[in-house]
Formats: sequence, structure tokens, C-alpha cells
Amino acid sequence: MQHVAGPAITSRVGAYVALTKPRIIELLLVTTLPTMVVAEGGWPSLWLVAATLTGGALAAGGANALNMVIDRDIDRIMRRTRNRPLVTGAIEPGQALVFALALELAAFALLWTGVNLLSAVLAMSATAFYVVVYTLWLKRTSSSNIVIGGAAGAVPVLVGWAAVRDALGWAPLVLFAVIFVWTPPHFWALAVRYREDYAAAEVPMLPAVAGLRATARRILAYSLVLWALTLAFVPVAGMGGLYLVAAVVLGAVFTWYAVELLRVPEPARAMRLFHWSISYISLLFGAMALDQLLR
Repeated sequence: MQHVAGPAITSRVGAYVALTKPRIIELLLVTTLPTMVVAEGGWPSLWLVAATLTGGALAAGGANALNMVIDRDIDRIMRRTRNRPLVTGAIEPGQALVFALALELAAFALLWTGVNLLSAVLAMSATAFYVVVYTLWLKRTSSSNIVIGGAAGAVPVLVGWAAVRDALGWAPLVLFAVIFVWTPPHFWALAVRYREDYAAAEVPMLPAVAGLRATARRILAYSLVLWALTLAFVPVAGMGGLYLVAAVVLGAVFTWYAVELLRVPEPARAMRLFHWSISYISLLFGAMALDQLLR
């Protein structure tokens, strides 16, 4: 009996973890911690880091779970999402909703008591924007869905800055803009591969409604704006040479991938850009933190 119960419990825990979309949370944390280092001008206290990252992960996990509850109908249609817990029946929608709300309450409580009220309010605003503006409204109605809705994924840098300073300023706003502009080319590159899925689910993601070449042109335009914003961060935040070199080189590689996609707009090249975009944001923010720590 125990041999049966053990795997069943493990499988159920795994299903709840899958609701939170852990890989997306990892990306959010990759941007939050370096932002805290820049705001501090060094390494913040371990307690502050732990409380901020844990609170941020809980808030993001709750938002992602709410997204799955709302999108379970189109998740059944798309091949990429057919194995999600609410589609397979591993978890019931009501259970997922309670789980998501519990994560949000825990996130707000931890950030308010362990960090500050501003960071807690910012985290909750990101969840509200992601669920209401992106998932409930724009995702199924506009090809600009990820352009506007992606703002929710840029809020963690504001949370990280607010956690250290208990205030905002131009530097975190530029970082917000960096993530805001990075998100569309990052997501559109992935959507190129799954454009047929989006078309079948009647989700007007840009590659499904505008075609590959139009999407590639838009990706290149965003890549150039992204490059400019990362360079603008140097004087705004007083960054040093290490970050400057990283921003120049990484931005050049990102733009090169975008140019290659425009030259030959095909899914394979789009996926190369997608994978690079993940490495890009990790390396950029890693260089940002290292620049401050070494100085």
C-alpha cells in the first residue's frame, strides 16, 4: 500500500509545482537579485534577499496558477500545453484556484512583514495585471497581448529595488523598460514555433496572425530598442566598465540573431533566438551584479 501511496503523493506534489511554472519563476528571480545588488551597491542582507526572492516566487507562482485555471480550455487545444495538470485532470480547477490564492496571500504577508509594504503592493499589482489585463483581456483579443501584458514580468525588478530602497527611481524604471522591451521578442520567437497551436486555439499571437517575416521585423525593432535601453542604464545607474562591455557585446549578439531571423524567417532560427534571449537576460543581469560587487 505504501508503495502505491508514495508515488501518488509525489505525482500530486509535482502537479502543484507544475501549476506555478517554475521555469518562468527562475527567470523572474534572475532579474530580481541583481537588481537588489545594484540598489544596495553591494550584497544586501541574506534575510532581505531570502524574504524578497521567496515572496516574489510565491507571488509569481500564484499568478501562473491563476493563468492555468483561466486558460485550461485553450491549453487542451494546444500541443505545447496538453500535459498541464488541469488538462490531464491531475488537479481540479477549484483546488488550483485555492492553491493560487493561498500563494498570493502568503506572498503578500511575507513581503509586507519581512520586507516592506511597497514591495508587497508591487508584487500584487503584477499578479493583478497578469491575470486581469493579459490573461482575461488581451491574450484572446489583441496581437499586442504580450507587448502590453508582458509588463507584469517586468515588475520583479521594481520589487527588488523597492525591497532595498523602500522607494523607486529612474534606475529601476529603466530596468523595468529593459524587461518590458525584452519580453516581446523573447516570446514571439517561441510563438513562431507554435504559431499553428495559437491559430487553432484562436489566440492572436503575432506570428499566428501577421506571418513570420512581419514578426521578424518586429523582433529586430524591439532588439534595437532593447540594446539602447541597456546602454542607457549605464549613466542612469552609474554602472561601470564591466557592465558596459557586457551590454554592448550581448546586445550585438541579440541583434545579430534578430537580423538572421529576418534574413531567413524560419522556426529553427526563431528557436535559436529564443534560447539566446534566456541566456542574454541571465548574462546581462549577472554582469550587472558582478559590476557592482567588484567595485
